[in-house]
Amino acid sequence: MAWKTLDDMTLTGKVALVRVDLNVPMENGRVTDATRIERIVPTVADILAKGGKPVLLAHFGRPKGTVVPEMSLEQVVPALQAALPGVKITFASNCIGGPAKTAIAAMGANEVVLLENTRFHAGEEKNDAMLAASMAALGEVYVNDAFSAAHRAHASTEGIARLLPACAGRLMQAELTALEAALGTPNRPVVAVVGGAKVSTKLELLGNLVTKVNHLVIGGGMANTFLVAQGIEVGKSLAERDMTETALAILTKADQSGCAIHLPMDIVVAREFKAGADSEVVPVDLCPKDAMILDAGPKTVANIASVFAASRTLIWNGPLGAFEIAPFDAATNAAAQKAAELTRAGTLVSVAGGGDTVAALNKAGVAEQFTYISSAGGAFLEWMEGKDLPGVAVLKG
Repeated sequence: MAWKTLDDMTLTGKVALVRVDLNVPMENGRVTDATRIERIVPTVADILAKGGKPVLLAHFGRPKGTVVPEMSLEQVVPALQAALPGVKITFASNCIGGPAKTAIAAMGANEVVLLENTRFHAGEEKNDAMLAASMAALGEVYVNDAFSAAHRAHASTEGIARLLPACAGRLMQAELTALEAALGTPNRPVVAVVGGAKVSTKLELLGNLVTKVNHLVIGGGMANTFLVAQGIEVGKSLAERDMTETALAILTKADQSGCAIHLPMDIVVAREFKAGADSEVVPVDLCPKDAMILDAGPKTVANIASVFAASRTLIWNGPLGAFEIAPFDAATNAAAQKAAELTRAGTLVSVAGGGDTVAALNKAGVAEQFTYISSAGGAFLEWMEGKDLPGVAVLKG
C-alpha cells in the first residue's frame, strides 16, 4: 500500500495522537449505538501492546467552533470504558493546551486519554495551521483511524498529519484495503448497486461508476428519473423530471464505456405510502397514473440475482425501494440475501456503505455476511465518486 500502517511505526514510549470517529448517536446522555466506538478498539489495543500511549482526537456534532456542553465528548467516556475493559480512560477538557498536556504527562501504562471535541475550536474545520501545530505538539506519532472523516481537510484529519510521522490505524487500513479491492484493482466483472431518492445527489457517483464497473444496477427513486428519460410514465412516483437530459447523458456514457445499465423491468406500485398498503406488481411501462412506484418487482430481482451470480465484485450504495416499510423492502432484502449467499460461497467480494445501505442490510439480516461494510457515509460516497480524500492523500507522503 502507498500509505503506512501501525506495522511501520515505532511506538514504544511514544504518545500516539489517534484521530477516531466517536460521533455516535446519543439519547438522554447515553450512547445508543456503540458500533463506531467498538471499531476503534483494535487500533487502541495495538498501540498499547506496542508500548505506545494512545491519545484520542475526535469531533462530536456540529458546535461550529464554540463550546457547546451538550456536545462534549466526556459523555462518551462510559461507552469507551465499556469497549476497553481494564484500560484506564482519562478525559481532558481541551484538545490543546494545559488540560491536554497535563493529562498526557500523567499517563501511565494501559491508559488512554480522550481529548475534548476538536470542533469546539473554530480552526478545526478551517484546517488552521496554528491549531494543527498545537495538537501536533502533544504527541510524537499521528494515527488516522477515522476514514469517515477523511473526506474533510480539517486540522485533526489533514493538517496534523503534515507535522508528525503519520500512518493509518487498523480501521482505516481495513477500509482502504476493502475499497482498493472493490474499485482499485477488483476481480471482474464488477457490479455496482446505486439506489436512493435522487439522481441529482449522486451525479458524480454515477458518472464515475459507469467508467469503472461492468454492470450498474439503478434502484429506488432515482430509477424513476431514468425511466422518465426513456419516455416511460411513472404516475405519482418520485422523479426528477428536470434531470432527464442528465440521465440520458449517463446512459450514453455507460454505453460508450461498455457498462450495462440495469433498470427495473417490473415494479411494485401502491396508491399510498404506508406499511401494509395494498400493492400490485405491474410491468415497468404500465404504472397507473394514480399510483406510485415503491419497489422493484420479482423479474427485476431475478435479473439482479443473475448479474450478481455472474460478477466477482459488488459495490452497494442505496436501497432498491422504500425499504423502511413492508412490503416495499422485498427487492432490497432479496438482492441483499443473494449477495450474502454468493459472498459466503466465496464467489463474490461484497462491499457496501452509506447510512441507508447499512440500515437496509441490517434489516435484511445479512450485514455480517458481506465482505466489508463501511461505517463511513460521505467519505464512502466521495471515494466511489473517484475523489482523492484529503485525510487519506496526506498519509501517502
